[in-house]
Amino acid sequence: MKHPRDILLGAQATAGILPVCDHYSGVEARMRKSLQLQADMSAEFGACVFDVTLDCEDGAPVGGEHDHANMVVALANKAHSAIENIANVVRPRVAVRVHPVDHAAFEADVDTIVGGAAKSLCHVMIPKVESVTDVERAVRAVDTAAKQAGRLDPLPLQVLVESPAAVHRVFDIAAHPRVQSVSFGLMDFVSAHGGAIPASAMSSQLDGMGQFSHPLVLRAKLEIAAACHAYGKVPSHCVITEFSDTAAMKAAARKASRELGYTRMWSIHPSQIRPILEALSPGNAELEQAARIVVEADRAQWAPVSVDGQLHDRASYRYFWQVLERAHQTGKRLPEAVQSYFSTQPH
Repeated sequence: MKHPRDILLGAQATAGILPVCDHYSGVEARMRKSLQLQADMSAEFGACVFDVTLDCEDGAPVGGEHDHANMVVALANKAHSAIENIANVVRPRVAVRVHPVDHAAFEADVDTIVGGAAKSLCHVMIPKVESVTDVERAVRAVDTAAKQAGRLDPLPLQVLVESPAAVHRVFDIAAHPRVQSVSFGLMDFVSAHGGAIPASAMSSQLDGMGQFSHPLVLRAKLEIAAACHAYGKVPSHCVITEFSDTAAMKAAARKASRELGYTRMWSIHPSQIRPILEALSPGNAELEQAARIVVEADRAQWAPVSVDGQLHDRASYRYFWQVLERAHQTGKRLPEAVQSYFSTQPH
């Protein structure tokens, strides 16, 4: 029998199932700690609850791009080989952010990293994407390097939208079949306006002219989220720089999720990971309701059913299945009745 994911989500299932947190690290010591933390939390939760993205764009010192890229290859391959021959283990999710396509180091980044670690990577992040042309250039470079490395399946691309022009074209960018997720680059977006947007718009303050209230920033976030949902891609919210303020982190993540439609968020400090997981996870009552409805639907072979006096069909089944998916992605304990749906699924 087909899995609910295939029955209810269809073609959107592949792009839509990602950990809700994407953790960035660009310094070797922090990269190693991030990979170890991912392994520890995977063992704790029984699922890989956040990606580790090894950063070349901001992490590589000027003039040291080649050495930095080789270090990323070694770390990604080590994480992959550590579990390669172990059955029933949660697989690590390690990605890399390369330099932009118009940067002098882009081609070398891709040749070195994808060419050396294609089988160890879950995706490649392409920053400062301005148009579909940039996406196509990245696809050609990544596919050439991945093929030479012996990777058979396409390596997913995630893109970072950071300018007013890119926001204008974001629906076309999100529509590209190789784009898995679109992230918003807040600080570059603000600085691209030449002082027309105040510095306060880079903060997470919920009043005044913070990033959740300044009209131009808020519009950009909504455009990106709408474009992603239109094409079954994952909208990923920008960083919160106040990493020592846990309350601000939770509030920002909750607002991005509940009000702006973001299903994934960046972390730049280990202390941000658990607040993101908590904010983007469903509540206990919602989880219990979703489990009850999905179980009844499965028993009815996905025909309409009545639960608690309300009629449900495939439209609502899809929503409640996604609640279960989100709970799994955030490491939340699932009701026993639905645990079997996830026991044989790759993490």
